[in-house]
Amino acid sequence: MEPEIEAAQPVEREPTPVLFVRCADHLPEMQTTWARFEELVGLRGRKFYGAYYPETKEYRVCAEVRPGDDAAAFGVESGELPGGRYLRARLRGEPPAIYERIGPTFEALIRRTTPDESRPSIEFYRRRDEIDLLLPVA
Repeated sequence: MEPEIEAAQPVEREPTPVLFVRCADHLPEMQTTWARFEELVGLRGRKFYGAYYPETKEYRVCAEVRPGDDAAAFGVESGELPGGRYLRARLRGEPPAIYERIGPTFEALIRRTTPDESRPSIEFYRRRDEIDLLLPVA
């Protein structure tokens, strides 16, 4: 079993207000959407998230809302990443190799527990080389 799966921990998250853009769950489109979103909202001082909604098969590139943020001015949408109970696995490594581990790690987490498909799976980009993967659980 992968080390990050063995070390997976249950966590409780508060709802997080975010700015976001939507795209299909298709890697080339996701990469383009990330680049465009980062240009729209800026990188400095932001907390970034990826969120996959299994019911709609939609991926959202998100940034936590900061005081003074105006979604309309950025040309993006606003919403909330749901809180609740999640199973967290922490990935560490250099980009772009770390990104290739996201899908397989989520698949391994799903084999370990039953996800709550009414909420998204979340990627929290803690640092350039550290990502928390959060699988919603009942």
